[in-house]
Amino acid sequence: MCTTCGCGDEAGTRISNLAGELQTPGPGYLHSHSDEHGRTYTHEHSHQHAHADSHDHHHGHADGHHHADPGTETILLEQNLLAKNDLLAATNRGWLAGRGVRAFNVMSSPGAGKTTLLVRTLAELGGRLKAGVIEGDQETSLDADRIRATGRPVIQINTGAGCHLDAGMLRHGLDALSPEAGSTVFIENVGNLVCPALFDLGETAKVVIVSVTEGDDKPQKYPHMFMAADLVIVNKSDLLPYVDFDVDECLRRIRQINPRAEFLTLSATTGEGLADWYGWLDGATSPAAAPTPGAARSESLTGSLTEAH
Repeated sequence: MCTTCGCGDEAGTRISNLAGELQTPGPGYLHSHSDEHGRTYTHEHSHQHAHADSHDHHHGHADGHHHADPGTETILLEQNLLAKNDLLAATNRGWLAGRGVRAFNVMSSPGAGKTTLLVRTLAELGGRLKAGVIEGDQETSLDADRIRATGRPVIQINTGAGCHLDAGMLRHGLDALSPEAGSTVFIENVGNLVCPALFDLGETAKVVIVSVTEGDDKPQKYPHMFMAADLVIVNKSDLLPYVDFDVDECLRRIRQINPRAEFLTLSATTGEGLADWYGWLDGATSPAAAPTPGAARSESLTGSLTEAH
């Protein structure tokens, strides 16, 4: 989980409309409190907490209590982090549904062709599709610049040390993008086949792209990503004659892990198969139901479901 890979609230997220930085959410910019009745309240802080007394926290333990095992504390921290994200994702889902906005969370490893597919989609669909893009990358606005060249609105989220977008980041991105009612938002997540799968954003659907240059074993190596997918796209089909990639075998492996996922093969470069992608977009009209919290995270590597408790 991300508590061990460098991600965290202090990752230094920056959100920009490319004309200038809009906001820099600081550590703890979104957090929740629970009252004595178990109700949870989520809100933002833009201030820092200063302690004028500068005291050190050294406590004697005369009562004889002991600290929990560090491993247990880590698990609880991860559970709390994901539960908080699920709460914010539910808020995003309601916000999107209330405005009739479709949001597609596009995920892949770096270089699989997410940006190329989005640029071509936005250019070819023209006025047929009202759409904006939220771009996620650790640094730079290179991909967002390519999107902006299509004339579509785009918001850049730089995650710093973070390796994924989360529901809180998306909420700020949506505020900055301000999508029209009835429009579509493409969310290009940080290039990574691991952590983005664990974080529900409140999206309408999850789209996972794998390129033929990566090998057909990716569904088995990164099962959680493919378990979470509503649509899997095999990209760069124009390179199939030159690489060792078995499309049927890739599909078989996806089916073992996630029988409900839809599957397309295309080339974002040549345009082969794009009609199927556009048809899928036309049909994906209703917001996805909220996933069972932790469901995708609790599936085993063999594809069998185990409930997370």
